[in-house]
Amino acid sequence: MSDPRKHFSAVMWRFRIGNPWRDLPSESGPRQSAYDRFRIWTRQGIFQHLLEAMITEVAARVRIDPELASVDSATVRAHHHAAGTALAPE
Repeated sequence: MSDPRKHFSAVMWRFRIGNPWRDLPSESGPRQSAYDRFRIWTRQGIFQHLLEAMITEVAARVRIDPELASVDSATVRAHHHAAGTALAPE
């Protein structure tokens, strides 16, 4: 039986680096296995659920409107006030 953690790490590596599946490090195991698991998880909505859960958690911790939250691969260096996400004092 394969290790789902190894496949998850391989998928996250792929997302983070952006390289083709064929470039997965050898310690990730067979690339076809990682890709197959990725496709299964995608069809099951696992990544969408994780993304929504992360946005909800960050919004709760920072107390911002989840509609203002954005998750993407770009790095944005701006104070939250500059982004218009600061809340009025309670």
